[in-house]
Amino acid sequence: MNAPIQEIEILLIEDNQDDADIIIRTLKKYNVGNNLVHLTDGADALDFLFAKGRFSERQVENKPKIVLLDLKMPKLDGIEVLRAIKENESTKSIPVIIMTASSEAKDIIESYQLGVNSYVVKPVSFLDFTKAVADLGFYWLLLNRLPK
Repeated sequence: MNAPIQEIEILLIEDNQDDADIIIRTLKKYNVGNNLVHLTDGADALDFLFAKGRFSERQVENKPKIVLLDLKMPKLDGIEVLRAIKENESTKSIPVIIMTASSEAKDIIESYQLGVNSYVVKPVSFLDFTKAVADLGFYWLLLNRLPK
């Protein structure tokens, strides 16, 4: 008998390990980060979402409930990942939340033009950062309703 597929709640795409650790710890502290997958570059993220490369054995139907996406990453940046997610019929309804240090108008405008659901500039202080992460987790995983 096959084991049941564990539903993925959050796909975190963040190359800064310190930021990723804060995000993961905060989400778990508030019980909204139990089924989280963390990847560190855009190319791996797309392989994961579309079950390619080293993720070819993954069940492609098991989509994350939300994607937390950094912009500045190796291999493929967040804009390219966002574009690929929102252009594909099977993934375009997944909410994508950009969490980045960039407050540049061009990044914000382009992200919304591509269909981002939310754009959050990472707060500088630890307390503000953890509060922002907790608030995002509560909203997107507990309050927001997604299509089935």
